[in-house]
Amino acid sequence: MMNSGYTNIDNQKIPGSVPAVSSPDHVALKFPESNLQTFPPSETQGKISGTFRPPTDADDTFSKPASGNTNNESQPSGWLRMFTVAAYKPYFDVDTSDVLERIKESLIPFKGSFSEKIVDNPDLYGPFWICTSLIFVAASIGTFITYLAHKLNKKEWNYDINLVTWSAGLFYGYVTIVPLLLYVILKYFSAPSGLVQLWCLYGYSLFVFIPASCLSIIPLELFRWVVAGVTGFMSASFVALNLRTHIMSAGERWFLLVAGIFLIQAALAVIWKLYFFTITVG
Repeated sequence: MMNSGYTNIDNQKIPGSVPAVSSPDHVALKFPESNLQTFPPSETQGKISGTFRPPTDADDTFSKPASGNTNNESQPSGWLRMFTVAAYKPYFDVDTSDVLERIKESLIPFKGSFSEKIVDNPDLYGPFWICTSLIFVAASIGTFITYLAHKLNKKEWNYDINLVTWSAGLFYGYVTIVPLLLYVILKYFSAPSGLVQLWCLYGYSLFVFIPASCLSIIPLELFRWVVAGVTGFMSASFVALNLRTHIMSAGERWFLLVAGIFLIQAALAVIWKLYFFTITVG
C-alpha cells in the first residue's frame, strides 16, 4: 500500500516520490501483414500479373498512358509520347518462353497465325535482340569467309570495320522504316494496323537470317545462293501471309500490297547475300 508523497522501500518512507498509477489494460498493436515473405509482391505489374498490357488500338498505339501508372508527373500525350521511354516499356515485358514460341512461329511461315497471337501483346524485346544478333552474326561470318578466301589465294587481307556499321544500318533501318511506311500505306487504304504489331512481325521475320548466315560459311557459291533463296522465300512468306487477311479489307488492291510486301522482303535476302557472302579476292 502506497501513501501520497511517500514510497515504502524496505520498510522506509522516502519523501518526494511520485505516487504509482494503476496501468491500463494491455493494448496489442497490429501491424499490416508484410509482403516480404511473398515473391513476387501481390501488386506487381507486367506480364506476370496480367494487369499491364500494351494498348491494342491500331490508331491509338502511343496515346494511352500505361495502366497502373502512379506517377503524378504529367506525361506527353498523343504522338509525342512515342518519344518517351514509358511508351515502349510495356513492350519489353515478355517471358523467354513467349519469345521462343514466336521464334518457332517465324520458322513456320505458312501458318499465318502469328499476327493473331501478337495482336493483344506485341513485344519489341525479341525483334531488338534478333536484329542485333543478326547484325553481328552476318558481319562476323562475312568477315571470316572473306579472310579464308584471301588466305587460300595467298592474298593480303585487311579487316573492314565498316562491315559492322553497314550491317547495323541495313537491318536496323529495314526493320524500322519499312514497317513505318507500311503503317502509313495501310492507313491510306483504310486498313490500319498497329505500328508496334508491324515492328514485332518484321523483327521476328529476320530470325531465319541468323541460321542462314551460319550455313553460308560453307564455301560453295551455288549453295549460298540456294540458302539465300530459301531464306528470302521463308521470310517473305511469313510477313505476307500474316498480313494478307488484314490487307484484304483494303479492297481490290490488296493483292498488289501483299505482292509488294513479299518482293521487298525477298529483296532484303538478295542484298544480304550480295553484301555479306559474295567473295571477291583482288
